[in-house]
Amino acid sequence: MQDKTVKQNHNMILENRKSLSISGITDVDSFDEREIILYTQLGELTVQGRELHIDAMSVETGDMTITGDIWALIYGDKDKKGPISALGKLFR
Repeated sequence: MQDKTVKQNHNMILENRKSLSISGITDVDSFDEREIILYTQLGELTVQGRELHIDAMSVETGDMTITGDIWALIYGDKDKKGPISALGKLFR
């Protein structure tokens, strides 16, 4: 099965652990002030920290800007609908 969406690059720029710009976002799973779980062209990405805030997000371009105290950027499963992602949701 061929994916009909155009693949764009996935990039991140972290400035002083306070501002994170991300491109290549395909979906946002959940967010609160301590954790943002989203999906990129390259799989699941979890942003952890304190007082996290999504400042800007463009559905058309897949760009997002996050501010706050950023402690960790964690990549997970490449397959959005895979069993690891589903299992991870059980333990939230």
